[in-house]
Amino acid sequence: MRNALIIGGGLAGTAAAIDLACAGHASLLLERESAPHDKICGEFLSGEAVAALVALGVDPVAHGAVPITRVRINAGRRHVAAQLPFPALSLTRRVLDEALLARAARAGVAVQRGVSVRGLSGSIAHTSAGDISAPTVMLASGKHDIRGHARPPGPDQIGFKMYLRSASLSRALSGTVAVTFFDGGYAGLQPVEGGRLNLCLLVDGAQYRELGDWSALWARLAREPGLAALADAEQLLPRPLAISRVPYGHLARAATDGQWRLGDQAAVIPSFCGDGMGIALTSGRLAAEMAAAGASADDFQPALFARTRRPVRLAMAALALARHPAGRWAAMAGLGAVPGALALLARATRVADPHALAPA
Repeated sequence: MRNALIIGGGLAGTAAAIDLACAGHASLLLERESAPHDKICGEFLSGEAVAALVALGVDPVAHGAVPITRVRINAGRRHVAAQLPFPALSLTRRVLDEALLARAARAGVAVQRGVSVRGLSGSIAHTSAGDISAPTVMLASGKHDIRGHARPPGPDQIGFKMYLRSASLSRALSGTVAVTFFDGGYAGLQPVEGGRLNLCLLVDGAQYRELGDWSALWARLAREPGLAALADAEQLLPRPLAISRVPYGHLARAATDGQWRLGDQAAVIPSFCGDGMGIALTSGRLAAEMAAAGASADDFQPALFARTRRPVRLAMAALALARHPAGRWAAMAGLGAVPGALALLARATRVADPHALAPA
């Protein structure tokens, strides 16, 4: 008999499915995409995220992950850099998600791809393959909401992602994740496997509409001192991936309709912190542990909230400071003046997985 229905085959959903299977609980995992695909994601794996993946039976290094050892923050002509206080990696979601789905299938999870969920009625999911029910329904659909179960809308901001190739940038950013704050948004740039670079950015919607299109935004980004090298970079996608109104700062305090919310459905941390993937993995593993022990969604959601509240709120406070020129100046001055401050901030925005070293 199926114990759980998991909606979404990303990090949170597969983590929950794998741990449930290892605990002897059958689950059905629905993934709406039928083939490997890219996602809007910075693709930064913190030390906690790496440990969780290894515990789940997926070694990112074996799949080509790139080591990340340093972080650099740019704002105008000022910059601050530091060694990360934990070992980190960078791996594309196209590769990582497929590795986790394959691991879930090997663990005995029933994985159905190309199935979209059109609505939920309690423990029943109305899908493109018909109605499916289970005692436990876990909503792990990432940044995409299920009709009738949407999170509060985010502000008028647009997220973009583009893969790049640039020999000079790759040399300059070897082992480094660089975050550049500018008026109206921020951009993150880091190496990924295959000699490419991942550029993810968030920009004010009104500013983007005033610029007019991606080409104009690209030219605007290249005028930032920290992103000037973009002018000579080759864009590898025919057009950028885009998403709007992501509710950064969202935290699900309590369960609704008996459904378990995992990953971005439960907690959305600003992407410049690089812990979204860590939160997703932690939420999935915690959900599996609590479901296997007989807990309900009403038990799980406050427990996850307690773990994610501090880092998400701290990250939102940092983002609010960085939105204003004076705030960026003060933050850069403070980070530059206090040794270890940037590394401390990186550590403070992590959500630790207490089971990361447990064998799967």
